[in-house]
Amino acid sequence: MKPPWDIIVLGGGAAGLMAAAVASARGRRVLVLERTDAVGAKILISGGGRCNFTNLDIRPERFLSANPPFVRSALSRFTQHDFIALVTKHRIPFYEKTLGQLFCEGAGSAKRIVRLLLDEASKAEIRTGIAVKSVTKGAAFRVETSAGLFEAEALILATGGLSIPKLGATDFAFRLAAQFGLPVIPPRPALVPLVFDAEDRNWMAPLSGLSVDAVARCRGAVFREGLLFTHRGLSGPSILQISSYWRPGDALLVDLWPAGAAGEALTDSKRAHPKALAKTALASLVPERLADILSERFGVAERRMGDLKDKDLHAFGDRLKSLSLTPTGDEGYAKAEVTAGGVDTAVLDQKTMQVRAVPGLYIVGEAVDVTGWLGGYNFQWAWSSGWAAGSAV
Repeated sequence: MKPPWDIIVLGGGAAGLMAAAVASARGRRVLVLERTDAVGAKILISGGGRCNFTNLDIRPERFLSANPPFVRSALSRFTQHDFIALVTKHRIPFYEKTLGQLFCEGAGSAKRIVRLLLDEASKAEIRTGIAVKSVTKGAAFRVETSAGLFEAEALILATGGLSIPKLGATDFAFRLAAQFGLPVIPPRPALVPLVFDAEDRNWMAPLSGLSVDAVARCRGAVFREGLLFTHRGLSGPSILQISSYWRPGDALLVDLWPAGAAGEALTDSKRAHPKALAKTALASLVPERLADILSERFGVAERRMGDLKDKDLHAFGDRLKSLSLTPTGDEGYAKAEVTAGGVDTAVLDQKTMQVRAVPGLYIVGEAVDVTGWLGGYNFQWAWSSGWAAGSAV
């Protein structure tokens, strides 16, 4: 007997709902099973409740993967402009915040993106609060759940990664991949704040809450955005971005005054105000709290500018622009926006997201070894990969 469903989608997040919408619009009988009590939890909290739903400047090279070219097909076949067209169709006001990042307008407006997806997937059946106990494959996929047994010809795995456990994140996708013999690139937190040892925390913690324009560098990656000091270390967009590239033991190079040549600015200040304290001169470049701490660390806090040699000021400026800091770790999945690593793309068809060795099994979204930059890139991967699977299944 033919199963009552053509497709079962496991996971009611961005990628799963997109896949369900596209497949059901093609006349396929789709059932979405979500473990938590509501769909789209990550959508609702993203962008402070405004949902940074995509970016105007999506490029394949802004995604990390063990197989970087893998993303090209899906991203080119369902682009940011295609999702923007959906947002426009549903009359959702949006705006560009910075660096191409698109947000919905208004507090709590992220719920309109969830509503868009539910409207687009109106022909699918969506059930929440259902835990999956086991998945097996014979003539059809058999999904044993807390609500009974469901069967379908195809299964789309869209249960995400490990980031933000309080929203329901689990390792289900990776356990299911292992069950089917699929390799998994070791997962790790990404887009996550970094933490430091006690020595660095001693000077960083008093700056907690202070944000500055900065450039962060690591492993050839360079990001200029805000840097935020925390009680345990560093956060803010530039640090979240660089965290995806950082590996334990790596040092970061941080430029705390990317506006120009700090050494020249300090020597100019010396000539203009030779009696000024070094910490006062530095406060013309960076916030006073930061100037006080850095000048103390660099041993010049109470020295007058006229008493410092130009070469010392240039050395001081070089340290300001290339401060070497070595994190001891990160804040973990609880604070990570996404999970890096995941199901190895080598086992997937890049056009359809189907597992080559397991016909009928598709894997999309964060469960796959594809991680985008901060700023709407990961949502676009969810839309694009979900569309690819929904169009093919």
